[in-house]
Amino acid sequence: MKLYYMPGACSLADLIVLQWIGADHEPVRMSLETIKSPDYLAINEGGTVPLLAHGDLSLTENVAILGYLADLHPEARLLGDGSPRERAEVMRWLGFLNSDVHKAFKPIFTPQRFLRDAALAPALAETARGHVREYLSRLDERLAGRKWLTGERSVADPYLFVLSRWSAAKKVDMQGLDNLARFVRMMDADAGVQAALTAEAGAPPRAGVAQ
Repeated sequence: MKLYYMPGACSLADLIVLQWIGADHEPVRMSLETIKSPDYLAINEGGTVPLLAHGDLSLTENVAILGYLADLHPEARLLGDGSPRERAEVMRWLGFLNSDVHKAFKPIFTPQRFLRDAALAPALAETARGHVREYLSRLDERLAGRKWLTGERSVADPYLFVLSRWSAAKKVDMQGLDNLARFVRMMDADAGVQAALTAEAGAPPRAGVAQ
């Protein structure tokens, strides 16, 4: 199993889940240049990360990859207890993170996609930070009285961790989001998260850390 990733990208969520399920895998570090190379485009025409290669399967899109990894190892309970209701609850929050919160960062990361006048980029980014803050406030409320986003550890939690790191890096106002801050500290201390961060930084591939 190979996970094509870039440092700082949302592929960190997949690296964390690979550690949590204890799966042997090879992290393949990519760059803005190599994701557009002919060899990579031959297996991923979108030229993006993450890409999970498992046997003859080449899977893109974070939601699909995270769900697939969780289904490979149901004993890890990363999609709930196996019931349709708990799986739906995990997918509800994973979908929110992917389609709403993640998307809200785009005007911050790539303002040129939205503007003809580059001088307007700072104002657009500041507006986007406000939208991200609104989403984080909702997530902070959700974490009140909860250790994990859906009550127990799931594939949604690494995605929230990634988006929280982006928020800090892009100077989103996170004052007063105490539940989210507690969650981030917990994730930072997690052995699987630490191993995934080491792998993301370019360390040699290693077997997963089951927990």
